[in-house]
Amino acid sequence: MGCRALMIVCLLWLQYAYANVEKVIFVAPAAEPLPTDASIDNLLLTPLSEQFPIARTHINASFPDKESPKGTETWLLLEGLHPKRRYEVRICWMATQPTSFWLYTHTIDHAFSKPGLLTSLSTYAYSRHERLGSEDIQQLQLRKTKPGPGEPESTFLFLQVYAAADYFTLNQTLMENVPPVAVDIILDPYLLNVFPRSLLPTGLYLLLIACGAWFISGQVARLFTIQNIAENDAEKKSK
Repeated sequence: MGCRALMIVCLLWLQYAYANVEKVIFVAPAAEPLPTDASIDNLLLTPLSEQFPIARTHINASFPDKESPKGTETWLLLEGLHPKRRYEVRICWMATQPTSFWLYTHTIDHAFSKPGLLTSLSTYAYSRHERLGSEDIQQLQLRKTKPGPGEPESTFLFLQVYAAADYFTLNQTLMENVPPVAVDIILDPYLLNVFPRSLLPTGLYLLLIACGAWFISGQVARLFTIQNIAENDAEKKSK
């Protein structure tokens, strides 16, 4: 019974086995007002929120060098976060694209007060204005969090992602031009700041299997006990 249950769980999660995972865990800060000298929406960052927790996209990567020891930077926006709630952001990518990722979160004040971060954020936002078309911008607007009346106060963070190519090949083209990495970026809130919400179905499923195994093992033990009693009675009668 235990082997069958393990096989079922493995088959259910087989679709996720093709990907590598890197993540960062953080607690959302207290709500803070938006800066008056900049427009967050004008940065054209891909937003992640509890309403839209998954972004399937491509991230540019590069080989590390002296100027960029962790590869290429990408910026995203984590919005609609509940203050003091624990979250994790996972980035998943295919094992056929060997890449090293680093993830960092920054508050508004921290990002805007550090010249290096502000320059990096501005440079990335400027490149987004050059690359994105009107349809892409509309898709970003559709992903924006729309709080309803009476909802609790929320906050947001910047997510900084570094991607460094982590492979070697004799193909000179791939060594000179690193292809974009196909990724899934997932924002996952914690239940009671203890358990990732996405793992709740798996946890319940494993609990169900454990309860079923406990019940069946009890029935099997009872049958063996009854069988042993019957054999002992038969031996006594034969004597």
